[in-house]
Amino acid sequence: MFFLIAGLRSSLSKIIALVTSSGVDARARQRTDVVTVVSIAVLAYALANIFHEAIGHGGACIVLGGKPLALSSVHFECGEESISAAARRLVAAAGTVVNFLAAGISLIAMRIAGVRRPRLAYFLWLFTTINLLMGVGYFLFSGIGKIGDWASVCEGMPPLLWRPGLALTGGILYYIFARAAARWLRPLVGSDEAGVKRARGLAVPSYIAGGALYCISGLFNPLGPILIGISAAAASLGGTSGLLWLTQFVRGGQDASINPVPISRSVGWIVAALIVAIVFIGVLGPSIRFK
Repeated sequence: MFFLIAGLRSSLSKIIALVTSSGVDARARQRTDVVTVVSIAVLAYALANIFHEAIGHGGACIVLGGKPLALSSVHFECGEESISAAARRLVAAAGTVVNFLAAGISLIAMRIAGVRRPRLAYFLWLFTTINLLMGVGYFLFSGIGKIGDWASVCEGMPPLLWRPGLALTGGILYYIFARAAARWLRPLVGSDEAGVKRARGLAVPSYIAGGALYCISGLFNPLGPILIGISAAAASLGGTSGLLWLTQFVRGGQDASINPVPISRSVGWIVAALIVAIVFIGVLGPSIRFK
């Protein structure tokens, strides 16, 4: 009898431990994992940069007859001696144009995918948002500072016309896109007060991770630290600064009853981000020369 009671007691203890641990695991799966969020941000920021510099500026340079000279995480250098002034303007504008095209394709994919795969859904949302905010951020940046891609596009035009116009257009579109991005985020986080908090828990770490990735990579650029301020910091910390405040617009709408979808730990996303970060910093940071 003693052994029977002891055996039942031991079995009961194991069952209680199993149920308890399962509950802990379930609760863990319901929490958003910051490391995975940061990993998704690294991939989204790196890909947006490659679209802008390599596919945008680089692709236009080749198509329009220029000679690719160098590609880095903060600039693309095109040999433009043999192409016309109009072609040079197109090369300068192509980075932003490709950012907008990438955002459009990503937005369509996001609508099709839904939130059934939360990590993919957040990646598509962040990639869409980064491309839109960076794209119109170039308008704002060039209009105010008279530097950057769109200053090159507008070179030779009366500054009193294009600078205020470009800055105003950039500012208005930035606000519109930020509000739209907040609306697109609601299916993942909800739209109540807690949803705003959950949105910040996604957007703020992503903003910090993206800014760090660009600026660290920019430190290795052989052209000097000025590119860190003009391109790396301006594009990331400035261009996507909307991530710090657009979350306030998550509140409201018709989605108050939506159940938030947590982003759980994913070794695959983390490993992919580590590989991409190493290449982005170690290879694109110092730049790739084509001559």
